[in-house]
Amino acid sequence: MRTNNGKVKNIIISVYFVLIVLAIILATVFSAFRDVTKNPALTFTIFLFGFALVFFLVHKISRYFEYDSDGVKVVVLNKGLLLSEYFNYREHLVEFEKHRLLSYKIRNYGIYKSLILYINDRHGNKKRSNFNVTLVARKKRKYIRQSLRKMIKENRKNNAA
Repeated sequence: MRTNNGKVKNIIISVYFVLIVLAIILATVFSAFRDVTKNPALTFTIFLFGFALVFFLVHKISRYFEYDSDGVKVVVLNKGLLLSEYFNYREHLVEFEKHRLLSYKIRNYGIYKSLILYINDRHGNKKRSNFNVTLVARKKRKYIRQSLRKMIKENRKNNAA
């Protein structure tokens, strides 16, 4: 099974555009916010901190995700959504054979969702890999969950025999 969230890129670009436009509007009508505090430096700091927080949150959430379980190996990839064609920044790639998968968890933290894979390495040690699946559609997460569940079931059946 192959899936990714490549169609989300346009939405994230739009969100960044809206954030930049909002920052420009706030900068031009800064004097209208005198009611927040009497100190303009404090007002500026509050808005700057709020904007930076929202910008960082969008940056943290916006990750490209790709899952490929066709063949003998499973490939799971997370990388930055913007500028990823030019730079390999924030890239996290795990490639493993299906029989090495021990378990998985999909965690939901409200606005952030993660896929945690537990994999046996060549030396028999348990390795944990975290992937951001926030922007993956619910239906695709369901298919990924089914695929992983099927692999674990097959692994348990083969280990028992």
